[in-house]
Amino acid sequence: MDRTGRDDETYCAPAAPALPAPAEGPPYAECVLCREPTEYPESVRGITLCPVCEWQEAQRTACSG
Repeated sequence: MDRTGRDDETYCAPAAPALPAPAEGPPYAECVLCREPTEYPESVRGITLCPVCEWQEAQRTACSG
């Protein structure tokens, strides 16, 4: 436990949402941040990000501990 009383594993490991399977071909969903095509089909509901925006978002939310 750290000084706040939390386990590092619990604090730094948020539950990752299940990602949909990549599309086999067009039409692709549009990235909600940069409007570039993603690797997911248009039928995917919710927030879809292109690989670049997914990586940047992961960098922003990574545990800096």
